Amino acid sequence: MLCNLAGRWMVVLGCAVASTAFAEDDKHFDAVIKRAQQLAAEAYTPPEETLPTVLKELNYDTYRQIRFSPEHAYWQGDSPFSLQLFHSGFLFQTPIALNIIENDTVTPLPFSADDYVYEGNAEKLTEHDLSGSGHAGFRLHYPLNNDDYADEFAVFLGASYFRIVGRDQAYGLSTRGLAIDTASPDGEEFPAFREFWLYKPDADAEQVELLALMDSPSLSGAYRFIIQPGEQTQVEVEAALFARDDIAKLGVAPLTSMFTYGEASRERPDDFRPQVHDSDGLLVHTGNREWIWRPLSNPDHVRTSAFLDDSPQGFGLMQRERDFNRYLDTEANYHRRPSQWVQPLEEWGPGRVELVEIPTPDETHDNIVAYWVEDAPLRAGDTRRLHYLTYTLNSQPDAHHLARAIRTRHGSAKVPGQTDDATQGQRQFIVDFQGGALADIGVDQSIELAISSQQGEVLLPQVTALPNHGWRASFRLPQSDQPSDIRLKLLLNGEPVSETWNYVWYPDA
Repeated sequence: MLCNLAGRWMVVLGCAVASTAFAEDDKHFDAVIKRAQQLAAEAYTPPEETLPTVLKELNYDTYRQIRFSPEHAYWQGDSPFSLQLFHSGFLFQTPIALNIIENDTVTPLPFSADDYVYEGNAEKLTEHDLSGSGHAGFRLHYPLNNDDYADEFAVFLGASYFRIVGRDQAYGLSTRGLAIDTASPDGEEFPAFREFWLYKPDADAEQVELLALMDSPSLSGAYRFIIQPGEQTQVEVEAALFARDDIAKLGVAPLTSMFTYGEASRERPDDFRPQVHDSDGLLVHTGNREWIWRPLSNPDHVRTSAFLDDSPQGFGLMQRERDFNRYLDTEANYHRRPSQWVQPLEEWGPGRVELVEIPTPDETHDNIVAYWVEDAPLRAGDTRRLHYLTYTLNSQPDAHHLARAIRTRHGSAKVPGQTDDATQGQRQFIVDFQGGALADIGVDQSIELAISSQQGEVLLPQVTALPNHGWRASFRLPQSDQPSDIRLKLLLNGEPVSETWNYVWYPDA
């Protein structure tokens, strides 16, 4: 269903895991859970402002001149993992508390200016008392790409944001602990991790574990992260949430990314780069095992799409375009930005995967958000447990064996040289599929196109074999002033051989 809510179009698509037990709690996680529960039973109190004024007033350039000294990295020499810290200041005005758990003992990790190198204009900061600085966040290192260098593979910095990368990947999209009331008329609430407890990893450790306390006006929460770096760096997330107030929309496992323009963008800046994005599509694996692909866009107005489901198998923001020639950017390395998948480790029940697309003038703004929203509301006094896995990818989830939509293009269907042709105002679309069973299907086999539109008619739908063992679905949309929500997939003998391509065409975009 496609409807207009408060002047914004919302797409609602009807669609339809193996369950595992919540991991056995230890006393440290139990203590964080109890603390979150106690906080939620009290009125919200914002963090105390302890940051020295000189750090509050830092600009971007000066903040970048503060570097953590690698020689001071914690755990190095004792473990393949090492820990480095971020200095507070500039945008990071609220310090967090850090603790180390070693031999079952919890020890606070205090701020020390000796851990940092202050260069250029930042050198003047050493003349001030920085003892109240605290930490802005931290990053974890591990010999990810070779045995001789400890690569940064995870970073926790700002609100509830964290990012991970796998082997040969470059940072792109971000993950969040929670999203509250994203794209809501009353504004979004950003819960924040206020304190962390990091277990010191052993000499032969292959993963690192940490705990976090979340707090915000609407809720408090306790989180456990078990992070395993590798070709596909993965994070197992467990959380216990305690609501202070009613929450209209609780976004679980949110992924935040950037899409400025791509192959299907109608308008693009005066830029030598063919495409600029951290992710180019949303992939959803529904509870009834359908795979849905939605190409991303940079809209003129905020747009929210809801994919209705029951117990989804997973969802993710994907970077399918992995050829350098698609970007030509030697600095941003968009071809190395990872995809990221979210897989529930217990059934999530009825709800929706929600995609929010926000206008952005350039690549400096994250404008794409995707998350899961459960149908059951979270009311004041309620408790909710979460357990899911999120991990980076260079390709597709292992369970995805169908042909993929590798290309989405559209343009005017007008016939050149004719002024009174019936194609005036029509829009021509092509969607190219490749992979899966298509690689073994001959051009003489009867591939069928299943296509539907929530609004209006679809003209001239057809499917054509391509010379690269792919198949092309094409169609036209008649001239209209209303959005068109289209779904299509390829069939062989009545069975799908491709994922479902879904797209919403806004004629006024």
